[in-house]
Amino acid sequence: MRKSRVAVIVGTRPEAIKMAPVLRALAGSRSLEPMTVCTSQHRHMVHQILRSFGIRHYYDLNVMRKSQTLWDLSGRLATKLGRFFDQNPADAVLVQGDTSSALFGGLCAFYHKIPVGHVEAGLRTGNPHFPFPEEMNRTLLGSIATWHFAPTRDAVGRLKNEGVAGTSIYLTGNTVVDALRWMAPRCSDRLLKRLVGAQRARGRLIVVTCHRRESHGAPMRSVAEAIAEIAGRWPEVTIVFPVHPNPAVRLAVMPVLETLPNVILCEPLDYDQFLSCLKHACFVISDSGGVQEEATALGKPVLVLRDETERQEGVKAGALKLVGTNKTRIIRESQRLLTDRRAYQQMCRASNVFGDGEAARRIVNILERSLRA
Repeated sequence: MRKSRVAVIVGTRPEAIKMAPVLRALAGSRSLEPMTVCTSQHRHMVHQILRSFGIRHYYDLNVMRKSQTLWDLSGRLATKLGRFFDQNPADAVLVQGDTSSALFGGLCAFYHKIPVGHVEAGLRTGNPHFPFPEEMNRTLLGSIATWHFAPTRDAVGRLKNEGVAGTSIYLTGNTVVDALRWMAPRCSDRLLKRLVGAQRARGRLIVVTCHRRESHGAPMRSVAEAIAEIAGRWPEVTIVFPVHPNPAVRLAVMPVLETLPNVILCEPLDYDQFLSCLKHACFVISDSGGVQEEATALGKPVLVLRDETERQEGVKAGALKLVGTNKTRIIRESQRLLTDRRAYQQMCRASNVFGDGEAARRIVNILERSLRA
């Protein structure tokens, strides 16, 4: 019996992390055959993640160009994904989240009349410009998808409120928890010590990530200035900041932080090394959606560098606190976590609000049933 071919679109580092458990589950299916399609929107970072999960074979569309605009990227994605589906017929396409790769993967699949599964469906802030362009991307995918794989009950409710048929919505949990549970036991202290040194690895650690397009310029400089102030007030604390390769991020961050002895600016980390940092962090400062989920699952408080989050479940659970890019708020809330034990303990309870580690298996089971029918 011919296996049904499922094209899995991966463009950015977070997509690679969240799709890796799905790819591994598809590889073990008796009736489905995965085709990994790497658009290379984040080329080197994606290749790192796929290698970490033992995924060796994939198609590389090579869309990335230096300092590209959204419209240039969109044009290349549409052309290359369209040609890929012409040359490699698929029975289903899976896209994840809210990236340009996800949107055009779904749109080109629709043009080829291939059904689309949207992993991590139903996330919304309600503001079409925050995050930009992700909020619009995931909203548009809601009109394209055949299967809506929602990570939480709140996401299910949002999809239903938008008129999506309940029969096409599936509560699966978030695949980031699957990835975390697979990789975390494989992370050793050695990875952290290699990055920060043995002495600093024994002390308190703050992990920082900041990359979102709406924060470029003055907001990101404000974040960097806040980090510098925290580093100066607490010199015994080590701050690890993997810096996104986008030139706009580096221009805002590097001049402010690169000379501080307890701030470690580094290239984006392999997933196992990043998780090693997260496991040992006292708290996290980030604008990343995936990091919000990962840190919550590990019981690490997160100060979210945004004014809105589509992950309100984490806010309700007390694990996430919105601080935006306001320097004063970032410093104040960091001080609270560093000095107030009770406030810290209230935020650091591990939570399963984003899933139980079985999302990939549920997604594959749904596809097996649907494509067999």
